[in-house]
Amino acid sequence: MQPPLGNVSSVLVFTLSGLNESMENRYVFFSLTALYYPLIVLCNVTVIYTIISHKKLHDPMYVFICNLCMNALYGTAGFYPKFMYDLLTQYHVISYAECLIQIFVIYSSVLCDISTLTVMAYDRYVAICRPLEYHSEMTNKRVTECILLCWLSPCFCMCVVIALTSRLTLCGSSIEKLYCENWSVVKLSCFSTTVNNVIGYAIIVVYFGHAVLIFYSYMHLIGKCRKSIEGRYKFIQTCVPHLLALLNVTVALLFDVLYSRYGSKHLPQDVRNFMALEFLLIPPILNPLIYGVNLTKLRKQVIKLFCRKQVGMSE
Repeated sequence: MQPPLGNVSSVLVFTLSGLNESMENRYVFFSLTALYYPLIVLCNVTVIYTIISHKKLHDPMYVFICNLCMNALYGTAGFYPKFMYDLLTQYHVISYAECLIQIFVIYSSVLCDISTLTVMAYDRYVAICRPLEYHSEMTNKRVTECILLCWLSPCFCMCVVIALTSRLTLCGSSIEKLYCENWSVVKLSCFSTTVNNVIGYAIIVVYFGHAVLIFYSYMHLIGKCRKSIEGRYKFIQTCVPHLLALLNVTVALLFDVLYSRYGSKHLPQDVRNFMALEFLLIPPILNPLIYGVNLTKLRKQVIKLFCRKQVGMSE
């Protein structure tokens, strides 16, 4: 049944109601965010700078880690500045255009994370299972193609999603989250959203299929690595951090998908906010820490970088 014509209007501004019950603690949240966001930036920029400035780290695996960190900066930039601004204001609103841009940035970043982890799994598979072919397989051209794929496929998917969402006529303007999220906007539609649902679920299935494929390939790698001490060391050194990063991103995205579509409104708002923010809180800080601490070559260069800075300051 179509809504009466009088209830249909052109929405120009959305209200974000995720902070409504937490305003008494907004200065505490602002202080914590003002510390946490620069820490995310520092960790990721440190890894990026270290990899770019040392030729020894220009191997495909480190290039993909660099891409992962760049993507973290891109994705968090779509959320934290606006969130910090909202914590200092009484009214939490966002324009229609800005809302669609935020959806694009945040979710293309998440999909790019999964794409990057997928090509990293392929890189580890070739390095461990076909070591003699590694340098002929993972050429500069192939690495460039993989990086482009990591960015272009998520951007294409999100362009389709945004195009489908922008065609909807909306009968509401309140989003019960801290940021704009596609499903929250689609739910405000006055009419059928079947096409949006089908495309949305198709993208979810494809990208969760990436995760299943990676886990399956690692089961195969475990079988290969058990045969030698060197293989086991290589797996623990390079593949375990990757599995932790993948598990981290997959669980965080699953939280967001399930919460957006099936989350109960009876849960306390703070719990709902954490579930919605988990993929913006944990992966951006955990990924550079996992790889920076666990990978020996990268860790040594990061330590040298900070030691040089301390020597320079003391002089």
